[in-house]
Amino acid sequence: MNNIFKHILPAAAVVLGMGLTSCTGDLDVTPIDPNVNTELDADALFNKCYATMAMNGMSDTDADVDVQNIDGGTQGFMRQIWNANELTTDEAICWWGDDGVAEFCYNSYDATHPMLQGLYYRLYFGVTICNHYLDVASGVDATRTAEVRFLRALYYAYLMDLYGNIPFTLSVSSAKAPQWERADVYDWLINELKEIEPQLSDAKAKKSTDDGYGRADKAAAWMLLARLYLNAEVYTGTAAYEQAAEYAKKVMDSDYRLSTNGRNGWTAYQMLFMGDNGESDAAYEAILPILQDGLLTTSYGGSTFLTQGAFDTDMVMTASGAVNGLGSQWRGNRARPELVKQFFPALDLPYGDDGLTAAETVAAAGDDRALLWSKGRTLDCGDNSDFAQGISVAKFTNLYSADVNGAGGKHTTFSDADIFLMRAAEAYLTYAEAEFRLGSADVAISTINTLRDRAHAPHIVNISSDELMAEWSREFYFEGLRRMTLVRFGRFGGQSEYNWQYKGGVFAGRQFSADRNIFAIPATDLNANPNLKQNPGY
Repeated sequence: MNNIFKHILPAAAVVLGMGLTSCTGDLDVTPIDPNVNTELDADALFNKCYATMAMNGMSDTDADVDVQNIDGGTQGFMRQIWNANELTTDEAICWWGDDGVAEFCYNSYDATHPMLQGLYYRLYFGVTICNHYLDVASGVDATRTAEVRFLRALYYAYLMDLYGNIPFTLSVSSAKAPQWERADVYDWLINELKEIEPQLSDAKAKKSTDDGYGRADKAAAWMLLARLYLNAEVYTGTAAYEQAAEYAKKVMDSDYRLSTNGRNGWTAYQMLFMGDNGESDAAYEAILPILQDGLLTTSYGGSTFLTQGAFDTDMVMTASGAVNGLGSQWRGNRARPELVKQFFPALDLPYGDDGLTAAETVAAAGDDRALLWSKGRTLDCGDNSDFAQGISVAKFTNLYSADVNGAGGKHTTFSDADIFLMRAAEAYLTYAEAEFRLGSADVAISTINTLRDRAHAPHIVNISSDELMAEWSREFYFEGLRRMTLVRFGRFGGQSEYNWQYKGGVFAGRQFSADRNIFAIPATDLNANPNLKQNPGY
């Protein structure tokens, strides 16, 4: 594992001993204890700007977390991103009793939703740490400064996408942050990313043994620009598909590349989500990996959640009887039928007593990406209390591709699988969609077929909006991109043409307001900051 967290800030140091009970509008990071050592450790502070995506706090205890008054086990960056962008869509459902899960699944969230508050404060915590670094250490190293500015832009991009008009500040102060319009935040993001691009390191694919693995380089800036441009019409009312194609092509032409080499019976696609993905050729697809290590970055909010949350003990993945490479299975997140339909349009996937293992489903679908488990399952998610009610997803594991039986995990509780927050495949689909919307269907088809070649899936010969939306799901299901995709295609709130099981809280699915295409500003921040106005519909 790369040593980006080698000098991680100790719990009592600098601003991380602060009383960030919530952002409460002022983003105040003044230490509350005058005895706290405030001597600058630029390395530690730099690492913390990244570590807020990888860890809930300074240890694996629910009490020792960055954001107080939010459940420690659920407040991790990726877990919160995943819940908001997957459970609200046609891909995933969960019936845990965690406060807020059902509201995600039923699209009934409001300004008091605890997990949306946790996500909001987690992202603003990231902004605050980056602002603090830029206030006190921007002169230490030009490349690091550019990286921290990128991370701040990334956190703001998520906030803008999720919450619309948001409080915005570039400094650490006790002043109440003003609320910016979504389009203004978008413009700032575009300008900021273009300004820092020259100072970022060159786009270079890396493994965990290489210097710089896990750190943002020029390709990360290009990928975020491409993502923003692809969604520009949602954010500003004006499309920017030419620019989306331009920056996606920069990533495609860079040193980063699709991982196409499987080993030991594991497919190249499968290896992207395994415990040694940072050490295998899969790493060369990872433009921005979130580093995970079963011993060093212990968290219930990262790849441990992605893995454990989707598995039961009967999901044996190897001939030796290995399940997911971890010691327990949480039996929570599973697929809605609409995700199954992406691989089996007629919903003819066998299930129940005739159901298939993940390997058998891949063979039946003719697509390496169909990592679904239907053995002993039902197609419908009908019984809220029974994990077997719904098809399981075997995409994320802590198994190691270096071993035919998947052995090799460092710990039985926490996963080693890095989270590829941005990977080269996103550039391919961004380019394909942008070219399709610009009228170049042949280019779109050819680009999508490159991804389908990697998945050993048959080529498509025609393209449509529905096919593009389906291909996004086939490639990126359960990776936290789905809500953004559905909103962009006009298939989330405010329309009745596309339903999914339990959409809007009923089994058959029903329309809900377009106001729910963005989430509510948390009531706690509205109460603390008089500059803020709630989003429409809340």
